[in-house]
Amino acid sequence: MRTMYSETVLEHFRHPRNRGALPNADIVDEAVNPLCGDRLRIEVKLEGSTVQMARFRGDACAIGTAAASLLTEKLRGLSLAEAEALRASDLVIALDAEIGPSRLRCATLPLAALHAGIRTYRESG
Repeated sequence: MRTMYSETVLEHFRHPRNRGALPNADIVDEAVNPLCGDRLRIEVKLEGSTVQMARFRGDACAIGTAAASLLTEKLRGLSLAEAEALRASDLVIALDAEIGPSRLRCATLPLAALHAGIRTYRESG
């Protein structure tokens, strides 16, 4: 049985990948969960229409941090269209944990920032 704090969640929370600023990012956006105070910023550098690098920063719970870490790993090498097509279920499955309704916003916060950033990038280009 999977639990909310699976080995995947704990590993990515304790040792987050791609945490920190990304200079000269093409896509930058931040999402906030007003219910718990989590705040995550996603930064993406493109090469053409392919994600070259993705990083995150902010303050979030174990689930939010793990989700951001997993998302930034998953993004590298994806086209912008593929990144835009990522869904909450993709991220929840990657966390390999039972994420209840009250914690779903924590798990999807980095994805919300990514999607908002892509929309802004497309509108400005």
